[in-house]
Amino acid sequence: MPSATRRCASLQTVGRVPIARSKPARVGLGARLEHDRRCRTPRALGGARATRPRRPGPADQSMNAPARLPTLSVIAVDADGARIGARLAELAVMPGLDVQRGSFVLAPEADVVLLHAPDRAALAALAARPGLAGLAHDRPVVVACGQPDEAVEAELLRLGVEALAGDGDSTELARALRHALVRKQVERMARTAYATDLATGLPHEAQLLEHMTQLIALREREPAPLVLIVLRVDGVAQAAARLGDEAANVLRRKIAVRLRGGLRASDVVASLGTDLYAVMLGRVDVASDGDGVAAKLLRALEQPFILAGQPCTVHAAFGLASYPTHGKDASRLLQRATSQAGMIAAAGDDDGAQHSTFSVLGGAANDEES
Repeated sequence: MPSATRRCASLQTVGRVPIARSKPARVGLGARLEHDRRCRTPRALGGARATRPRRPGPADQSMNAPARLPTLSVIAVDADGARIGARLAELAVMPGLDVQRGSFVLAPEADVVLLHAPDRAALAALAARPGLAGLAHDRPVVVACGQPDEAVEAELLRLGVEALAGDGDSTELARALRHALVRKQVERMARTAYATDLATGLPHEAQLLEHMTQLIALREREPAPLVLIVLRVDGVAQAAARLGDEAANVLRRKIAVRLRGGLRASDVVASLGTDLYAVMLGRVDVASDGDGVAAKLLRALEQPFILAGQPCTVHAAFGLASYPTHGKDASRLLQRATSQAGMIAAAGDDDGAQHSTFSVLGGAANDEES
């Protein structure tokens, strides 16, 4: 082929302008290193190209920003002086604080209660104020005092006050309010953990009595019967001797599940010991309804339990006490029902108290709880 023809064959025509077709040039390793050096982007070990630092964006700024504190509602009681009034005005404009003036009646609606004692006499009067211990039990209480008194302050702390602070520094007061809320939350968690039977997950006797006391106080305003059933279950100790303590705890949990399954959500089941359970019926039409519920619970225990592949039968008895027939004190009601359950007799009538026994018998059967 003539040279002119070969030259024309290596050209492309775009429109009427001939463009020469060229192959991409191969760049050697030295050229790449030189290019990296000039661009100031040296390659990192392993062949990866190092990247320039990225400018922080809005997302990074939001992550580094301090966390927003939740809004804390505060009720200020007995805060009538000019000095504490100025502190409340400063607290009201702080982020995360909702400060309102109020009375003891509104205290249960707030997250934290702030009390003020401008001098030692007011501080002593506050320590002697009726209802302070009950308020401090339910809500975190902070006392802003104008004059310190170590003896009275110690008494306030024994009554349940979470924190004391001077009334001259709003920042110190704000910190005390938040710290009081955290302390009360930790206290409630510890109280719940202490009042719970770890083997069954049921509340202990102390928590049951506290709940009964609150419900009895409500029944004083809204008259209605309250029934307490105590069940004594024999067979847990035998399971521990035969299969071990862990198997006995499994049996206790299974008993709790069966009892819980035969009750309403408003009823309370508690553990009083290794072989004692208490059931509080918060609302019944008549006190005699407790007998029917107790019989239902005993029937729920009729089917043998399966422990380590072996059937395990239990024997149960119950005692019953009702409010207000058998008393108005939670401890006395519990004592009466427990003593009746401990008698383990065929049937008895002790001054009107209901008592029954029920033997759970039967052969091997599948257990519905795992």
